[in-house]
Amino acid sequence: MCPPDNLPRQLPLDLVHEPSHAEDDFLVGTGNALAHARILAWPHWPDGVTVLLGPAASGKSHLARIFALRSQAEVATSQTLRDIGGSEGRGAVVVEDVDRAGYEEHELFHLLNQALRGQRTLLFTARDEVANWPIKTADVRSRFRRAPVFRLEVTDDIELSQMFVKLFGDRQVQVDPKVIGYVVPRMERSPEEVAALVELMDRLALARRTAITRAVAAEALSQRRAASGEELHQDWDMPSDE
Repeated sequence: MCPPDNLPRQLPLDLVHEPSHAEDDFLVGTGNALAHARILAWPHWPDGVTVLLGPAASGKSHLARIFALRSQAEVATSQTLRDIGGSEGRGAVVVEDVDRAGYEEHELFHLLNQALRGQRTLLFTARDEVANWPIKTADVRSRFRRAPVFRLEVTDDIELSQMFVKLFGDRQVQVDPKVIGYVVPRMERSPEEVAALVELMDRLALARRTAITRAVAAEALSQRRAASGEELHQDWDMPSDE
């Protein structure tokens, strides 16, 4: 039960929840099976460059971490890319958010050339389609356009439900499957929204000092719709937990 209105509510702590990137914890579905298979196929890739495309929270970083562990890859940042590309090394490299992290194009060019010479295996992640990346150098742009692209998508209710289970599990929070079954048909269908709802429901439950119930889920849905300017549908009125 919720505490009476005249009692102080618990303030949720701003805890950092580190998601599990273990290989066995990756949820394989129809929307990401090809990308997952590509990662597991290393080192038998027919080419040296792979691009993973998908929205936020779709699993790109999880697959990149699996690849890095399997290949002992260096994980580049905009600050370390020059040293990695200039080392003439032969190891694998992961470059995340290549479409929006501000990497220097001439440094990307060095890495791509090393991959073309068979020196390196490169895994890039991005949200946007390759054609929309803000790359001005023609040689870099053409090399990326020739790279094989594997997309990660959330395709159905089962995959969305699996994402809820995974993200709540990362927080060590148990949730009744009926609550997840209540949320999935009523939410915006995207992995970003799953992540946002998990965060919000966890905070609401902590503030109420209760489990994550249908009423908590309904309040979270209502707040998310209000934030996006949507009207609350008549069928989505907050339910009782009784």
